[in-house]
Amino acid sequence: MNHISETHFGSIESSHEYLALLNEVIEENRLEVEALIHLASAENANRRKEALQLVSYNLTKLSKHMIASQRILNDLRSLRRLFHDERKPVTSIE
Repeated sequence: MNHISETHFGSIESSHEYLALLNEVIEENRLEVEALIHLASAENANRRKEALQLVSYNLTKLSKHMIASQRILNDLRSLRRLFHDERKPVTSIE
């Protein structure tokens, strides 16, 4: 169990940070692919353009999964704080 805490995934926070960095790289690559799509379109390279569009689609899908995973980690972090009384629930003032 000690080995797990020494990795990038030793805590919810570090996992969240890792996913954020991964999502940045995915977005950078997607933008590069979009530029290549425009180039292929200008060169009338239809097969290459279609292949690049598929790559772009999959990168977009992967990015959405990263964002969803970050939201799940946020929820887990909030639940952990509530469980450990790190954050008191907001009560209404009358």
